[in-house]
Amino acid sequence: MDRVILHSDMNSFYASVECLYHPEFQGLPVAVGGNPKNRHGIILAKNQLAREAGVKTGEALWEARAKSPQLIIVEPNFERYLKFSKMARKIYYRYSELVEPFGLDEAWIDVTGSTHIYGSGEAIARKISREIQSELGLTVSIGVSFNKIFAKFGSDYKKPDAITVITRENYQEIVWERGVGELLYVGRSTGKKLMKYGIYTIGDLAKSSMDFLKCQLGKMGVILWDFANGLDNSPVKWFDENYNGNERVIKSIGNSITTPRDIENTKDMKLVMYMLTESVAMRLRETDCYCQTVAIHIRTKELRSFTRQMKLSKPSDLTGEIGEAAILLFNQNYDFSSPVRSLGVRAADLVPNTVPIQLDLFGHEEERIRQGRLDITIDGLRKRYGNHSVRRAVTIGDTMSCMDPKKDHVIYPLRYF
Repeated sequence: MDRVILHSDMNSFYASVECLYHPEFQGLPVAVGGNPKNRHGIILAKNQLAREAGVKTGEALWEARAKSPQLIIVEPNFERYLKFSKMARKIYYRYSELVEPFGLDEAWIDVTGSTHIYGSGEAIARKISREIQSELGLTVSIGVSFNKIFAKFGSDYKKPDAITVITRENYQEIVWERGVGELLYVGRSTGKKLMKYGIYTIGDLAKSSMDFLKCQLGKMGVILWDFANGLDNSPVKWFDENYNGNERVIKSIGNSITTPRDIENTKDMKLVMYMLTESVAMRLRETDCYCQTVAIHIRTKELRSFTRQMKLSKPSDLTGEIGEAAILLFNQNYDFSSPVRSLGVRAADLVPNTVPIQLDLFGHEEERIRQGRLDITIDGLRKRYGNHSVRRAVTIGDTMSCMDPKKDHVIYPLRYF
């Protein structure tokens, strides 16, 4: 018996939530984006009217305004979006305990065991759609299929407020005709590579030689061939912080920020790195975790970006150790050949802070313990008096010191893999 998997995608999620709080936006193009004064200048989400005007996610604010002079741009409120995301998941849980979030606005739901109670997958999708609309005031597009990849494809197939059913009988007609870039995990670079070899559609990918794809793309080539042929068997993971007492498993914690001015020297780089690291390390301690890997993300003025990472000698939640690793990574991999527009720091390979750590033969453990106590004390002061109440000397007197990465952060989600 085939599984019945839904993928629910809340339409224009950030912008739709903002419109609920601003009824005066009715009938106007609305987008959620960064603060132009602080150069957080890209579109994160837009409503249907903005979409129809040609506004695209990820483009600069000035480009969006050129396309739609009436465009209203609202700064993001992630606490508000998280609240609606949790309320949507509570609706999903009425139909299944197997709910796997894919970002704040999307989730897979395995309703295989619920069809004998609530009807077919399509029937359940329609119930969820009605309840989201009546209880939250939002609309969703839902894909219904026998695996996660095609369910996700279905939720993207028709928008907004639509339900698409993809079965073993019709998937070749629906899925195979679309461009190869529309398959989940075929990014821009992979798509260009496939098209170079004459693979333009998902059907072309499905009919290609698996050995050829493996030769060109490695293991990912085999995975994508499976996806195109409907052979995805990955489970919908039981994943939520509040369901039946199960705690959410956090795999990485990270912050990135676009700075008010370009970073062109080591002093500014260290300032921003420490600001980001303090936020990351504080959240590590809040979740009782150590990280084993530190990664940085660099984006230049020309919007070229890359990521580098390194393994720590021992698991850590110490601000100083994580910050030093981030700065070392930067110095080893970048020379300011072009000004830096944004930086990110991520703590990965997380383990519980109860994991045993091998003692240092040279007696440095006392210093690490002292640093740990100092970090905890600073955390307490910042929670009580605000994140700017205790600051590093390097950040005092600089225009960038007004940034608060504990709030102005981007969380790196660990998605499908």
